[in-house]
Amino acid sequence: MGGDEPAESSRIGRRARNVRLLQCTVDEVFAVLADGWVYPSWVVGASRMRDVEADWPGEQARLHHSFGAWPFLIDDTTVCLEWDPPRRAVLRARGWPIGEAEVLIEARPRGGGCVVRIQERPVRGPATLLPSTVSSALLRWRNAETLHRLAYLAEGGAGGRRRNDHDEREGTEMSDDMTHEEKRRDQLTSAPNATEADAEPRVVVSEADGVTRVDIAPDADVRPGPGPGMPEADAPDHRDD
Repeated sequence: MGGDEPAESSRIGRRARNVRLLQCTVDEVFAVLADGWVYPSWVVGASRMRDVEADWPGEQARLHHSFGAWPFLIDDTTVCLEWDPPRRAVLRARGWPIGEAEVLIEARPRGGGCVVRIQERPVRGPATLLPSTVSSALLRWRNAETLHRLAYLAEGGAGGRRRNDHDEREGTEMSDDMTHEEKRRDQLTSAPNATEADAEPRVVVSEADGVTRVDIAPDADVRPGPGPGMPEADAPDHRDD
């Protein structure tokens, strides 16, 4: 790409690097990055979102996600270290026991689209013990797919479509004065055919003797275990006999 690539960051140093030309604007790329709830849609390995802090993507704000495939899921977080749209963002992604990685995402306009570059390197954990040639090859292979997914979302307008569609249906706009719980409810009810029940709490958190316990709410519509119609679900429950 030569001079059309985003400028190299002296702060980041040597990393595995992937570059892709996207048919969208830099603003559309950063709209996807700013929507924490779509994080698993473009980050390879992330499988679900558990929570998005209210000030995301502000610096030091966190995404609470899970890595892996069900039922082998690991809960962890990603923190935003730097947010300078529409030019660059620096994230620190945790995925223990593999470790932590620092990710630099840069974008620069080019013609009718933009050039996006992802640079990544492990900074903590077992992944740092791999030879750099091995870790860089694995990261480039993974991030080629990450950029592919990011392109689909940004070129399709995913970063603003959900919010705009919901506002048109409801005739309202999300206010910066909304509480975290109000924003959570608004996001969970924005999908087509969603109801207020979709935003109801499904867990109960309690504390006793310094121990925090998280239980499935007794009236939760969605619970662990086999679904209706499965043999295990239809079998008599003799646990209380």
